[in-house]
Amino acid sequence: MDRRNEKKCCNYLTDSLGRPIPNDTNSLTVGSDGPVLLQDVHLIDKISHFDRERIPERVVHAKGTGAFGYFQPYCDWTDYTCAEFLKNPNCKTKVFVRFSTVIGSKGSADTVRDPRGFAVKFYTTDGIYDIVGNDLPVFFIRDGIKFPDVIHSLKPSPDNNLRDPQRFWDFVSLSPEATHMVTWLYSDRGTIKDFRHVDGFGVNTYIWVNECGKRVYIKYHWKTQQGLQTIDRFEAEQLAGSDPDVAVRTLYESIANGFYPSWELCVQMMDPDMIECLDFDPLDDTKVWPEDQFPLMPIGLMTLDCNPENFFAEVEQAAFCPGNIVPGVELSADKMLQGRSFSYFDTQRHRLGPNFAQLPINRSISCINNNQRDGQGTYIFNPNPINYSPNSLNCGFPKVAEVCQSEPECVCGYIARIPIKNPCDFKQAGERYESLSCEERCHLIDNIAVELYKCNQDIIDRVLCFFFKAHQEFGEQVECAIDYYRQMC
Repeated sequence: MDRRNEKKCCNYLTDSLGRPIPNDTNSLTVGSDGPVLLQDVHLIDKISHFDRERIPERVVHAKGTGAFGYFQPYCDWTDYTCAEFLKNPNCKTKVFVRFSTVIGSKGSADTVRDPRGFAVKFYTTDGIYDIVGNDLPVFFIRDGIKFPDVIHSLKPSPDNNLRDPQRFWDFVSLSPEATHMVTWLYSDRGTIKDFRHVDGFGVNTYIWVNECGKRVYIKYHWKTQQGLQTIDRFEAEQLAGSDPDVAVRTLYESIANGFYPSWELCVQMMDPDMIECLDFDPLDDTKVWPEDQFPLMPIGLMTLDCNPENFFAEVEQAAFCPGNIVPGVELSADKMLQGRSFSYFDTQRHRLGPNFAQLPINRSISCINNNQRDGQGTYIFNPNPINYSPNSLNCGFPKVAEVCQSEPECVCGYIARIPIKNPCDFKQAGERYESLSCEERCHLIDNIAVELYKCNQDIIDRVLCFFFKAHQEFGEQVECAIDYYRQMC
C-alpha cells in the first residue's frame, strides 16, 4: 500500500475540487461591511468540510494511537497452516498496529484502569488479516450477547453522564465468569503508561488449517521485547492529570527517534479432539490455556518502524475486524468471536460507510475483484458492467478461488439459548491469585476494595462470594480491606 499515492500537483491553494483560491482570509460580502453571500462557494466548501471533520468515535477503543511496521516469520509453518504470510522466513509482511484504551472517550487519559486494545492488521498477498485483541489474556464475558451490557456498566450512566463503579460491580456480582478478568484488570496490569511495554493477546480461539485440511485450535500471544512494565493506581492517577497522553506520546517519540519496538508472536496449539479431556472450555474467553500443557511456540517477530503521516486518515479511519481472515485461518465456535465477527464489520460501516475497505489504511494489497458496486464513499470502482454471478457475458468471471480448506465439520444439536457445559468460573481466578507476589496481591486487593466498599451491601456480598470461591485468602483479604475503607469514612 502506497501511502503517498496522492501527490501534490501544484504549489497554490485550491478548494476540494482543485480550483485555485486567490483569497482565503475574507468571505465574499456586499462591500466591506455587508452580509456574506451564499454564492461564496469557497466559504461553503471550507466550512461544510470543517463541519464534517469529526466522525462518530468508536463505541469502544475510542482513544488510541498506531504505527506501521512489518512481521517476519521465523520459519515455514505450512505443517499447521497454509496462510501465505507464514510460509517464507525471508518475507516481510507489512502491518499496522493500533493500541487503545477500551472504555474512555477520545479525550480520556492513557493511564486509567482499563484493558488496552492491541490490534494488528497484516497486509498479506491473500488479503487483509486482522488479529484484534487486548493486552490481557481473558475477558469479562464468554458470549457476545452480553457485550453491550458489560460496556454499558463501564460507560457513564445515561442519566448524568458520570461513571459509577457500582454499576460495574453490580454487573460483576451477577456474572461469575467475570471473576477471572477482575484478577487481571485490578492488578497493576490494568494500569500502564507505555504501549511498548505491554503484551498482546488474541483472546479468542482461532483455527489454523493446513493444505491437507487438518485443523488445529490456536491462541495468539504477542510478547513485548522491551519488557513488561506497569504502574500502580497512584502513579496512574497522577499521570492522568499531568500527562494524560503519555502512552501515545512515548510510542510516537520512540519510533521518531529510531527506537523501534518489537513483539514476538507466539501461538498455543491444541488438537480439537482434546476438548473433552480438559477441565475447562478452551473456546471460553474467560479462560487461559495452561502453558505447561500448551506451551508457547515462537512464530515470528513484529517490528514497528514508521509513524503515521496523518492521524485521522491512518489511525482514526483504521478499521479492524476479527472476521478479516485469510486462507489457512478459520473462525472457531468461540461465542465471543462469533459475535465480534459481525459486530466489528457493522460498527465500521456505521462509522466510515459501506466502502470503508476502500480507504488506503484498510485497503488490501491484493487484487479486489467482486460484484459489489456503489454505496457511500465509492472511489475505487469496477467499470465492468457485468456485476452478477453466474454470468456468460463476462465468461463467468470472476470465478471462485481454489484455497485450502479443512475437512467438513459435523455440527449437530438442539437450537437453543443455553450456557456452555463447563463454565468453571473460579478455578483459574484462584490460580491467578496464587501466582501473584505478596506486593501484587496487596495491590490487587486494594484496587478492588477502594471501589467496592462504596457499593450496596448486597453487591459486595455477591462479589465476595465469588472471590471466596476462587481463593479463601482472596475473599478474606478483600473483605478486610473493605472494612478498613469503611472505617476511614
